[in-house]
Amino acid sequence: MRLTSGLTLLSVASLGAGTPAARAATATPEPGLARDLAEASTRTVWFAHQSVGANVIEGLAGLAARTGAPLRLVEGPPDVAGAPGTWAHAYVGENGAPRSKLDAFVRSLDEAGRTPDVALLKLCYVDFHEGTDPAALLEAYRTALAGLQIRHPRTTFVHVTVPLTAPDRWPRALAKRLLGREGSAARNARRERYNALLRDAYAGREPLFDLAALEARCPDGIPATEPWRGREVPALCPAYTDDGGHLNAAGRERAARALLAIVAAVPAPTLPAPTEARGWTP
Repeated sequence: MRLTSGLTLLSVASLGAGTPAARAATATPEPGLARDLAEASTRTVWFAHQSVGANVIEGLAGLAARTGAPLRLVEGPPDVAGAPGTWAHAYVGENGAPRSKLDAFVRSLDEAGRTPDVALLKLCYVDFHEGTDPAALLEAYRTALAGLQIRHPRTTFVHVTVPLTAPDRWPRALAKRLLGREGSAARNARRERYNALLRDAYAGREPLFDLAALEARCPDGIPATEPWRGREVPALCPAYTDDGGHLNAAGRERAARALLAIVAAVPAPTLPAPTEARGWTP
């Protein structure tokens, strides 16, 4: 789902929560989910992403509609996340050029008139190809985030692992081999290298949304992997995707629930938010 330009509000009402079926669905929400939604609805969030991030937003919208939670998902820069419960989100940068996404994320916050309670940038699986150096990219990310944390001390930054792809099926795998192109295993190994470095840098010290780990654990609890150079590397479980990369309904809900829990656990900010409005260019 490509998000259009301008502001798009995905509210409970706009998703049909007022219908009899929707009212019935909101009558008995799961206690843990209801708690996370209620707590997350007291935060303002800025979520920079591309298409898999849009899948997560769809999952959040579905959960909010089912439970009647006061969660507002609005397309736009951080400035639009003014009231508690507002999650601003937008596509940033260019797919295949991860540093363009990092630069846009930094610029969006530095030029924002409002400082969100929570901010996160999700890179995409297409950002990791033969020309990607995971270690150098992670170092650029750490440097950029360190600067943002100094300039925006009231914002909690959630770090996000890079999503994976499902193993290539044999016709596609054969075609890639004949064309001399990398298969899914080689690219998932490169993604996992970045993810391992990200976990080493932040896990246990700062909030981490481990999207890759969620994707690589199938509904029955069995890890999804594929062989690469004598070892197994994590892959996207086929149960969570219909096209090998983007998340289907099951994958969207799984990711959305995990992100809600992380945002719900972020402490409430103690510093006042600036009010001066400035422009923003994606």
